Amino acid sequence: MSATSSEAIADRAMGHPFFVGIDPTLIHAMLVNAEERTYEVGQMIVREGRPAEEFFLVFEGKIALEVGSAGETGITVETIGRGEILGWSWLVSPHRWRFDARATKPTSVIVINAAAARYALAAHPAFGYGFLMKLLPVIAERLENTRVQLLDIHGR
Repeated sequence: MSATSSEAIADRAMGHPFFVGIDPTLIHAMLVNAEERTYEVGQMIVREGRPAEEFFLVFEGKIALEVGSAGETGITVETIGRGEILGWSWLVSPHRWRFDARATKPTSVIVINAAAARYALAAHPAFGYGFLMKLLPVIAERLENTRVQLLDIHGR
């Protein structure tokens, strides 16, 4: 990746709503090896059970978080889009995806390497705390949405 490309990715990432209020030192440390990607409608972004080696800042599109797909379209427990973050499994051992994620609209993301992000969090613990305080509500919301969806499926 060229320096210009790295700078463009950093500039774009700094403007993502999830990173607002996060120290730029931490953001730049996390963006080592970051890249931009696009996904077409129906394309799988991550698969449950596979290694969670990255996480995603969503800039455009929609992503369905699914459970129980086993190779088929699963039950959508949440849909995320512009300004949101995909992935927290990269932070919690054994670092395996807990959901499938499928693009439901053309989707544009910045992909952040999980190893670089974990290293940055360890190297900058004071800034890392702020990052984790922004990530914890995302995790809680995803788990709550899964719970509600499961209750709805089972008619409770």
